[in-house]
Amino acid sequence: MFDHIGIGATDVEASTAFFLQALAPLGVAVAMQGPHGAGLGMNGKPSLWISPATAKPAPLHLAFTAATRAQVDAFYQAALAAGGKDNGAPGLRPHYHANYYGAFVIGPDGHNVEAVCHKPQA
Repeated sequence: MFDHIGIGATDVEASTAFFLQALAPLGVAVAMQGPHGAGLGMNGKPSLWISPATAKPAPLHLAFTAATRAQVDAFYQAALAAGGKDNGAPGLRPHYHANYYGAFVIGPDGHNVEAVCHKPQA
């Protein structure tokens, strides 16, 4: 449904660095960058835009698709190393569905950032 989404950040450089490190295990990189912020994505297409905000933005829940459970684990470790705060260690969330394997961290501006794999264990 979405082509891309934009979020405000009180510190664009810090937020960009956080998301780049946290999402690197999922293959996310800088797709575009300029005076109005950074566009992160895969294969050169920006899907997540980070732009300056004059006030702390309302927290959002941002969930990113992981191809494997190992990517979810790697996302969680990378996000914590990037300064994220634990909001749910990697694991099954059977209350969503039997194969919902996700991990959650709180990013620099309070956004709940998740990586999720919907596939059964290989």
